[in-house]
Amino acid sequence: MDHDKLLRKIAKLESMCDQLQAEMRYLDQLLVEVGFEEGLKTLKAAAIELIDKKKHP
Repeated sequence: MDHDKLLRKIAKLESMCDQLQAEMRYLDQLLVEVGFEEGLKTLKAAAIELIDKKKHP
């Protein structure tokens, strides 16, 4: 790939990363508002706990 094409690809990836980070922050905020005390962290822990309970009733 030539230099300009690589720079365009980097810019596109940086933009995608920024969008994903913004979405994650928003989702984290929404989860806190609906009762997950630490947002995504708490949601992940709850999901893991449910999966474990389902596997080992």
